[in-house]
Amino acid sequence: MPVPLHSERLRQREFNQSLLLADGIGRHLDTPVAYTNLIRTLPTPAQTTLSRKSRLKNLRRAFAVRHSHVIVKKRILLIDDVFTTGTTVNECAKTLRKAGSGDVFVMTLGRTMDPTMIPDRIMAQRVRSPELLGG
Repeated sequence: MPVPLHSERLRQREFNQSLLLADGIGRHLDTPVAYTNLIRTLPTPAQTTLSRKSRLKNLRRAFAVRHSHVIVKKRILLIDDVFTTGTTVNECAKTLRKAGSGDVFVMTLGRTMDPTMIPDRIMAQRVRSPELLGG
């Protein structure tokens, strides 16, 4: 199941990249893709234009399930293009679970990284090796 776009954004963009990914994965796994049951009900600003704090609030109650009886107790693979804060897939998963689905798994094509984050092992190496810091 792809993460849906609001109808206004779909008209602007003319395609849903998550649907294109889900379609390819569905064909590879020989599994049907449900692309009309999970819908975006609110025309929210693009997550990429918002701060982390705003992203966490932006998508609350922005999704709905049209026909919950279709997903009751079914495991769902939710497909999105990029995972940044996880807010989009988290809100979709909460909506699906409230509608009665079984487990919801997430697959994304890409993952963004906060440029201010330094992995612990690199930081530890710099602390142990003062010459790396010019000392």
